[in-house]
Amino acid sequence: MDAGKKTNGRKRHLVVDALGLLLVVYVTGGGVQDRGCDPILLGILANRYPRLKHIWADGGYSGGVVTWAEKVLGWVVEIVHGISGQRGFVVRPRRWVVERSLAWLTRCRRLTRDFEGRPETTEAWCYLASIRLMLRRLDPAA
Repeated sequence: MDAGKKTNGRKRHLVVDALGLLLVVYVTGGGVQDRGCDPILLGILANRYPRLKHIWADGGYSGGVVTWAEKVLGWVVEIVHGISGQRGFVVRPRRWVVERSLAWLTRCRRLTRDFEGRPETTEAWCYLASIRLMLRRLDPAA
């Protein structure tokens, strides 16, 4: 259960590029805090994309990850904070890219709800949905 959003289920932690295309997805239970996934998510990202230097992250990922990523990986992690007293969705620099990517993923029927039994299966469906999106961009007539 995610107490902040009051929803059951899972959280999808995404890393996308500047165009919103999926680089890494890590699925956890709803009760896992965002800060708890930082080292795992950034470790996967460092193994797959060692040339990265600058990352923008949501305010939920703030904390020790900024100094950890700078010391261990040599990356600059910039936290995009929300506006104090904000109600509803307000466009913030770079944050909308991930929100748009999540919307693209939920256009796939299997990702609209939690149909899968294991988090690894949900991750696989996220990658398949991303592949489908990239193939559509290559040949829009298909």
